[in-house]
Amino acid sequence: MTTTTSLVENLGRGQLNKDELAAVVARDIPHGSFVNLGIGQPTLVADHLAEDSGVVLHTENGMLNMGPAARPGEEDPDLTNAGKTPVTELPGAAYFHHADSFAMMRGGHLDICVLGAFQVSAAGDLANWHTGAPDAIPAVGGAMDLATGAKKVFVMMNLFAKNGSPKLVPRCTCPLTGLGCVDRVYTEFATFRVGREGVTVLETFGLTFDDLAARLDLPLERPNGRVA
Repeated sequence: MTTTTSLVENLGRGQLNKDELAAVVARDIPHGSFVNLGIGQPTLVADHLAEDSGVVLHTENGMLNMGPAARPGEEDPDLTNAGKTPVTELPGAAYFHHADSFAMMRGGHLDICVLGAFQVSAAGDLANWHTGAPDAIPAVGGAMDLATGAKKVFVMMNLFAKNGSPKLVPRCTCPLTGLGCVDRVYTEFATFRVGREGVTVLETFGLTFDDLAARLDLPLERPNGRVA
């Protein structure tokens, strides 16, 4: 996992695309971790784990040691992740009942889960199952189990919504999935550490720390403790 003690500003490039963001998340997963990847952007992380990472991927629908996404023409309709995306298996892969999979999630056996989100608060509250809009379709899935059962929660999301509003916020306005459960937030513009001590910017992509501070409606800290 990254042990950055000073802010890294990557200004020689623009914002990250989805695959580049997935590679950053994969880089920060410690060797040998047991990890669940949520539906959506997080599934891309599987394609960026090094062969010698020792990371064991768990799927909500009942599989351990999942591999990268299946290449075109090599899909097996019986081999998918929780998002129904065709995947591959690595040596030693195991399959089990859905109930056993949830027992692993709820029992604290996962080191990290990587989830998408509609919003994350400065305190690490997570909202990712419902926007709260009257016509929105809720999707609870296993997010609540993962958010409370995994030892660490990484969120992978766009920093801004389509209307330009920040998704990293002082307080969530969308219905909550979990309270104070998020440890890291990975976005196309920056990586953040969140929690009771506030929001720390660990790394930026195409923006300076001051640029972020001007666009986000919450206090930001550098790793050395300076407050924006």
